[in-house]
Amino acid sequence: MSRQQPEQQAPPVQKLRIRYAKRGRLRFTSHRDVSRAIERAVVRAAIPMAYSSGFHPHPRISYAGASPTGAASEAEYVELGLAEVREPADVAAALDAVLPDGLDIVATVDAATSTAGSLSDLLTASHWLVDLGDTPVDAVEAGVAAFLATDSVTVERMTKKGMRSFDCRAAVVRLTVTPEGGLDLLLEHTVPAVRPDDVLTGLREAGGLEVPQAVLLTRVAQGVLDRDAGAIGDPLAER
Repeated sequence: MSRQQPEQQAPPVQKLRIRYAKRGRLRFTSHRDVSRAIERAVVRAAIPMAYSSGFHPHPRISYAGASPTGAASEAEYVELGLAEVREPADVAAALDAVLPDGLDIVATVDAATSTAGSLSDLLTASHWLVDLGDTPVDAVEAGVAAFLATDSVTVERMTKKGMRSFDCRAAVVRLTVTPEGGLDLLLEHTVPAVRPDDVLTGLREAGGLEVPQAVLLTRVAQGVLDRDAGAIGDPLAER
């Protein structure tokens, strides 16, 4: 007997792009747990979600550019596909009211009126601040100078595909030292992905910088890279 074909779901009538923050203790939450929290919030807030087709329909929620576990962020992004048109501000308020403390809605826009392109295509670089604790400023400055003077810095990291070696220097668009002795880092999204902790490994190996085990990573922005200007654009900007 042939298996019954699954019901085909209607496509979304509206897509909302949301910028949210991951703050405080929530920075230790994995992306999987964050996505579960958002999915529960969508249900609790009674957002009229569109669903995928197939035998196991799921709400049309797309994530892009998630920060690593342990990093705080002011610029995480998610896109919701809705079955009914809603005011972005109303959806933002409803979600913010039911999300756990530390997951906070920053901005919500209609995808049809924001920058053209898929959300993932609009996230090509991240701006990070790295708190190095009590590391002496002169040591940080010397380490950064040595790192930037090197054309290539190869580091290794365990990935899902095993141990990988890659050049972390090539992904660094800008690296400066803050007055407090931290790092101001503009990092291009590459394949394989270079993370801020990879740059810290490179600073240790190429710059001789003794990096403390506990550092605070905060992503302050994420968007389209403008290499010439050394800046990134807002992916939620109006067209």
